[in-house]
Amino acid sequence: MPIVLIPGVYENWQFLQPIAERLYEKGYAVHVLEKLKYNTGSIPDMADIVRAYLDEHNLSDVIIIAHSKGGLIAKYAMSKQSGIEHIRHVIAINSPFSGSKYAYFFLLPSIRTFTPHNKIITLLSQNEQLNRKITSIYSEFDPHIPGGSQLPGAVNIIVPTVGHFRPLSDPQVLRHITRIINEKEKEKL
Repeated sequence: MPIVLIPGVYENWQFLQPIAERLYEKGYAVHVLEKLKYNTGSIPDMADIVRAYLDEHNLSDVIIIAHSKGGLIAKYAMSKQSGIEHIRHVIAINSPFSGSKYAYFFLLPSIRTFTPHNKIITLLSQNEQLNRKITSIYSEFDPHIPGGSQLPGAVNIIVPTVGHFRPLSDPQVLRHITRIINEKEKEKL
């Protein structure tokens, strides 16, 4: 089962390196998308890169592991026909599915896009049908996303960590990720 990593805004794939290393050691094919660079493009544009990568490498039954904005990109990619065909499940870590009220304080479009009333955030929030294919793992307190990362209809897992980035190397989060992947493999059989 291929694993595709999608980092958050102003992050490259190395932010997810603890997860990548753990899964690689367990024998999983881990894919990183260099074309995302530091993930400053719009959510639809970044989702197009993800879908093109899946098509180009003929990947199916993919599990996406995403951090922050990466979770929004993964959900947007799934909302398109070519994405839903390839993506089996998304594990999103500290993703602002309902936006963040702090985004109003930024002028940069790459951050401002996370306002709760942004049209993409609103569109993704309305598409609750896809939430059943998402597991949202999030800190009990995330200073970047004060409203939390709970996603209606998804599997929601709160971890006893504080911070936006700390969960990426938290042993408990790594165990949850491994367990979820194992469950998805068993479902496939």
